[in-house]
Amino acid sequence: MSDKYQAFTQSAIGKLLVKNLGLPSPAKLERYTAGDPLVRGTVLVGGRGRLADELPGLLDVIGAASETARAEGRRYKGLVFDATGLTSIDQLVEMQEFFTPVLRSLESCPRVVVIGTPPELVKGAERVAQRALEGFTRSLGKEIGRGGTVQLVYVADGYEDSLLSTLGFLLSPKSAYVSGQVVRIGAHREQKAAPVADWSRPLAGKVAFVTGASRGIGEEIARVLHRDGASIVGLDVPQAADDLQRVMKELDGDWLTLDITAKDAPQRIAQHLKEKHGGVDIVVHNAGVTLDKKLANQTPERFGKVLQINIEAPEKITAELLEQKVVNAGGRIVGVASIAGIAGNVGQTSYAASKAGVIGFVDSLTNELEDGITINAVAPGFIITQMTAAVPFATREVGQRLNAMAQGGLPVDVAETIAWYASPGSTAVNGNVVRVCGQMMLGA
Repeated sequence: MSDKYQAFTQSAIGKLLVKNLGLPSPAKLERYTAGDPLVRGTVLVGGRGRLADELPGLLDVIGAASETARAEGRRYKGLVFDATGLTSIDQLVEMQEFFTPVLRSLESCPRVVVIGTPPELVKGAERVAQRALEGFTRSLGKEIGRGGTVQLVYVADGYEDSLLSTLGFLLSPKSAYVSGQVVRIGAHREQKAAPVADWSRPLAGKVAFVTGASRGIGEEIARVLHRDGASIVGLDVPQAADDLQRVMKELDGDWLTLDITAKDAPQRIAQHLKEKHGGVDIVVHNAGVTLDKKLANQTPERFGKVLQINIEAPEKITAELLEQKVVNAGGRIVGVASIAGIAGNVGQTSYAASKAGVIGFVDSLTNELEDGITINAVAPGFIITQMTAAVPFATREVGQRLNAMAQGGLPVDVAETIAWYASPGSTAVNGNVVRVCGQMMLGA
């Protein structure tokens, strides 16, 4: 589904009206294509701290050219600032001194990453300074424009070598619709990143299980994980069997049709993955449903069904897979939450409760998993799908424009974020909830 408003803003009359009336002007976002380099252009590195000397070498590993001194007339694709050395409030001005001179020298769709230390791991003035980074990056994300993104990555001391996969994701077109986010690396427990043998196929040899895989976001998740080398096992309800089989045949994958709320669903899934694939490396709980009504008009049946599908079933399936040790060492569990679970939506008390529950599900297991298994969540905002195409025009336009990028995202944006979580290089990325929403104006 094309964005007609975005196309209009690129016309002669559209550009005139945007300029004179102050209308939103969504930039065309760059997205990743298999075979492309992760970073097209030069990254300027600044700041001082425990990562300053290592950053150029890390960028070199992912194929990104970097400089540590600004060159007059040079245009930059990315900016990386090491703020781990900022230990007092007065030192925060160093960020202004680095960014202000170079912001007008950025290429289109630039990427900005600020690296800090998790505030909860330090004390006093340093804690204050590190917490201040969140306000700085979120505000810059709403200023940068031209399809640019700004992120904050908190890296715990000793986890500097675990930064690579996150840098690769956040500096690349794979993070096109992710902005204003805070990522924590190594903040929860001792889990170091595994080496990535091939950055173009980081999931080679892995088995990925994706629920709701027959269409929409679930189909795109399956396609991106397959692109990155994983063997796919897709699941959907029996009514979607034809679409599911079509997608899985294209991906040379396996499929399973059942209702995930059935009493025996967790056992059947565990048995299938164990017997046919010897276990699973990546579990993506994508299947979901909306049965929207204002609470005054709700019924227990409708409210309960949303909870059963969106959170109760994923929780039970995960528990069974873990109990039977079907999830391999170094495995990844990913829940699909929603911006509704963070900010709420009119008429979506059941859906928002279920998606906030997904975030609680991640919190509950973050420090409980063993053998290098991680759990994280994505929280999509307005993603353009067949479902959102049916939303009334006015509501749809508000949903698409009410973010820093003034446009809706695509299913691939959610899928790319999940693929980053799934990478062997993301083992220290645990317990995170990253919004894929173009930095929506609602929610934290």
